[in-house]
Amino acid sequence: MDDDQPKTLYVGNLSRDVTEALILELFGQIGPCKSCKMIVDTAGHDPYCFVEFYEHRHATATIAAMNGRKILGKEVKVNWATTPTSQKKDTSSHFHVFVGDLSPEITTDDIKAAFAPFGKISDCRVVKDMATGKSKGYGFVSFFNKWDAENAIQQMGGQWLGGRQIRTNWATRKPAPKTTNETNNTKQLSFDEVVSQSSPSNCTVYCGGVTTGLTEQIMRQTFSPFGQIMEIRVFPEKGYSFVSNGGMVEPGQGVNGTVLTNQAGMSTAGYHTH
Repeated sequence: MDDDQPKTLYVGNLSRDVTEALILELFGQIGPCKSCKMIVDTAGHDPYCFVEFYEHRHATATIAAMNGRKILGKEVKVNWATTPTSQKKDTSSHFHVFVGDLSPEITTDDIKAAFAPFGKISDCRVVKDMATGKSKGYGFVSFFNKWDAENAIQQMGGQWLGGRQIRTNWATRKPAPKTTNETNNTKQLSFDEVVSQSSPSNCTVYCGGVTTGLTEQIMRQTFSPFGQIMEIRVFPEKGYSFVSNGGMVEPGQGVNGTVLTNQAGMSTAGYHTH
């Protein structure tokens, strides 16, 4: 994966007495440098240079060690020549694994290290809450090779990572639009058929068919008789919601077809969510 990572640094605010040889000597103490290119501005601005390393980890370590340090009396600025995100390659055609039930302390580096033995990883991340910066308890690992991804799903499901047993599966992606023939040939599953295909350990219920007036309060009142509610996600503009708890006793069967606030009968089914 190191081939996909940036290895070139920008070094600015240099003294005019600094040479390429001096930069290579200083930075080379952290890791082998491939090249150094000094840029001298004839307009009178301070010179700067670009330093390329053979390995991404040495470039990363150099930023931490050298940014803000003084070289020949001037405090230099060291950063990526281009931001890592701008060099990120398109991984949409790669094979993506969903990793769930992560402990709060598990980081991107942790799941990368855990899945690295299965093959070359193209991307890896733990999903974080934008507001708090804390892990949402799941992440994704992308492989170049489909067999590597399949092997990782089979071998890592149920394994302990941190303080929890993780679960693995193929990451769901938005399906391509169906053709007319495909749409006509698609069988509409009944409630019983959906339930029979759901995991027996599932405790999340999908509720749909509510055209207007869908609120969290209504869903809470409807499902509270079946057990303690852990989470409710409401999507009023789309007419559906998800209700999760620690183990409802057939809640979908109990409310399937229920009329809410003069709406059409609400349909429910067990449904896994990430």
